[in-house]
Amino acid sequence: MGVLDALPAEHRGWLGELDAATLEAFARLDAAYTFSGSAWPAHQFADTPVGRLTAQWNDAGWRAMALWTQMRLHMVWSQVDGPERYCWTLGAFPRAIARRALTWSARELDLLWRITLALPDPDQHFEDLYRIPVAATRLLPMAERAPLLPHLRQVHHTLEEQSGLTDRWDVKHALDTLLVDQLAVCDPAAAARVLVPLRDGFARLIHDEYAGRLGAPSALPLARRWSTATSANPSDHWREEAARRATPEAVALAREILGRLPAYREQVVRHRHHERERTVVTYLHKRTGVLLRGMIWTCDSLTEPWVTPLLGDIAVAAGTGIGGAGANARSEMVANAAIGVLARRGGPEVIAQMARVQAKVRKKSVLAAVARALDDVAAQTGLSPERLLDRTVPDFGLGPDGTRTEHGLRLSVEGGISYVDPSGEVRKSIPTAVRREHAGLLAELKATAKELRKTLPAERFRIERALATERIWRWSEVCEFFLDHPVTGAFARNLIWEILQGPAGLAVLRDGGWELTDPAGRRIQPYPRTPVRLWHPIDKPVEEVRAWRDHLLGLGLRQPFKQAFREVYVLTPAEERAYDRSRRFSGHLLRYGQAKALLTERGWTGMSLGHWGPEYGSGEAEAVKEWPGGLSACWDFDLDPDSAPGDGFGTASICLSGVLRFVSPRGEVVPLAEVPPLTLSEALRDADLAVGVTSTGLDPHGHGEYWQSYGFGELTESGQIRRDALARLLPRLAIAGRCTLLDRFLRVRGDLRTYRIHLGSGNILMEPNDAYLCIVPQGDGDRVFLPFEEDGGMLSVILSKAFLLAADAEITDPSITRQIRP
Repeated sequence: MGVLDALPAEHRGWLGELDAATLEAFARLDAAYTFSGSAWPAHQFADTPVGRLTAQWNDAGWRAMALWTQMRLHMVWSQVDGPERYCWTLGAFPRAIARRALTWSARELDLLWRITLALPDPDQHFEDLYRIPVAATRLLPMAERAPLLPHLRQVHHTLEEQSGLTDRWDVKHALDTLLVDQLAVCDPAAAARVLVPLRDGFARLIHDEYAGRLGAPSALPLARRWSTATSANPSDHWREEAARRATPEAVALAREILGRLPAYREQVVRHRHHERERTVVTYLHKRTGVLLRGMIWTCDSLTEPWVTPLLGDIAVAAGTGIGGAGANARSEMVANAAIGVLARRGGPEVIAQMARVQAKVRKKSVLAAVARALDDVAAQTGLSPERLLDRTVPDFGLGPDGTRTEHGLRLSVEGGISYVDPSGEVRKSIPTAVRREHAGLLAELKATAKELRKTLPAERFRIERALATERIWRWSEVCEFFLDHPVTGAFARNLIWEILQGPAGLAVLRDGGWELTDPAGRRIQPYPRTPVRLWHPIDKPVEEVRAWRDHLLGLGLRQPFKQAFREVYVLTPAEERAYDRSRRFSGHLLRYGQAKALLTERGWTGMSLGHWGPEYGSGEAEAVKEWPGGLSACWDFDLDPDSAPGDGFGTASICLSGVLRFVSPRGEVVPLAEVPPLTLSEALRDADLAVGVTSTGLDPHGHGEYWQSYGFGELTESGQIRRDALARLLPRLAIAGRCTLLDRFLRVRGDLRTYRIHLGSGNILMEPNDAYLCIVPQGDGDRVFLPFEEDGGMLSVILSKAFLLAADAEITDPSITRQIRP
């Protein structure tokens, strides 16, 4: 059937727009065209009857063939013949025509676009349909494209609705370019919106707040360059061209847009179909990510001081998982782009940002990029990455006492800003006159405080990791890069340092030099090259551990993490019999999201559980953490298959812990007795922490067999440490006379009742009948000095409940009084 015979009635008017020569060409093409089905491989165009027919045709003949091909494609996808009549040979025609530089008249080109836009089924799209009109339009001078702008916009809108398919089309990219070129003249904001399709929340932010500036002549050339950042790394030519287009206005705009990214969070959209609900979580669409990657690459040529900290913020925000935790990255593309630019910039300030990424991100590929960057910088300096990190922690202008004071404004190592009045009194509120007179300084201090608060957790993480891996330094290095450092020193000066195979002590500054002092007051002056490490209780006599715990409490010294009170886990007889796996922390029901976040923060990866779909995970998972020496700890987790309906067939709410084992670099399971004691202890400590913080047995409104067994059962090592701390703290408390420390409970005598608070879960039983008392913690336990910053805060919760119940006659909360009063 000829293409004109197949035209529906509503399109018969096209015939009147074709001259006699074109109609004759149509007839010859109809006669030569042969349907060849979907045979593969398809014939080359030159080898087809149509190709041989048109080999010697002139420009007018090829334009006629273009119109005929467009109508043939239209016919194929119309109700006349249907898509099944499409053949591979026909697909070669648009490609052959699009390669030719034809001289189209405005009338012919308008008809070509109208044929294209008359596709009967708007949901049926294929790239060949758009090759010819897009190629023809690209040949026109800019001024002659203006009448075609409505057609370009209509096709762009149609293809955007099918973005999952059309984003990969070269023709779609060419169409976007055409539309941006044309809109830049008449509607710059619309041109910018074409560059940033509305696929996610950040794209909407750009549309709403930055489209006008992004499409302005001063920024659009660079913005177009950003949209081509589709490779993993920028080429030299890409960077050179971006630097050439980087006007001050474009750079300022990039800084402002990138500055919004660290605070931006993913969006959760729920789609309901019949009785089922599907949850889709979106952070950045690929097209938005490409544009942001281009902006980040532009920072390669910038030397301004804001670049490095901003890229660090972006790497952390994009590199962390959905919700701020997890082994995946919100946008690996954007995170790696920021890390790549940081690596190319180099310098001490970059190392601090890399340390932040290491402390927060758990995506292996992102961490590998950070490790490569650190290795590269370390190789340039001749230092190991760890020693390089020691030397590059910023001091933020703080003095040896951890403060910086100018014009009465004081910045502290904790990141707080206060005012020191002329009499020397420190006040939290800053006088209005000082704010006005020193506004610039105050703004600078606030920016510095913001960066300082980001650095502190990274430094704490780095030092605790050194404790858990038995890292060794020279004493001169400890003094210079830890004890004397105004930031790192805030942690290091409250920790116990140990001479290798020798005595240990707290660092004390005497006569301008650092010494170590033990609990008995003995002073040790290590030589500068003496090897030292952080003291760990795992291989210490019980008497030494007790002495250090009593000493810290006597000094009122609070450690940044558990060191003297650190839990130690040794092999049990049951684990020795099990040979290569530990069931010590198996069988616990944990709140999945909270457990995943906690384990991820501590360096575990791979914990992904969920129902019905790869975006949620599977019913089984293995959390993995790598340790020095090549061993990996592997902890199994499962889902209860009956929990799927309650979870909405999506993200899991509760998971079940399984066995924990250790695997060699070759994938062989290692007997527990052959695992280094420190590695075993620290891995089991992580497991105990996860159970102790996320167990459903902690639910104040819980019930069931597991809740009962966990909430009032035997104490784990963390519970035993809590008991030991309480034994030392109770004599110092105002309520000491009302408290008795039992094996598993803290017994508190009130005026109305007597209570037993479980030292593992914080759950409460009332005497004499062991009735359960439900109290939701209010977090006011900080009225008591605690010797360590406790993960999970259970010691603080127990003490707050003890203070409350010791004065139970004064309780007015009806939710409590109706439980304790007869």
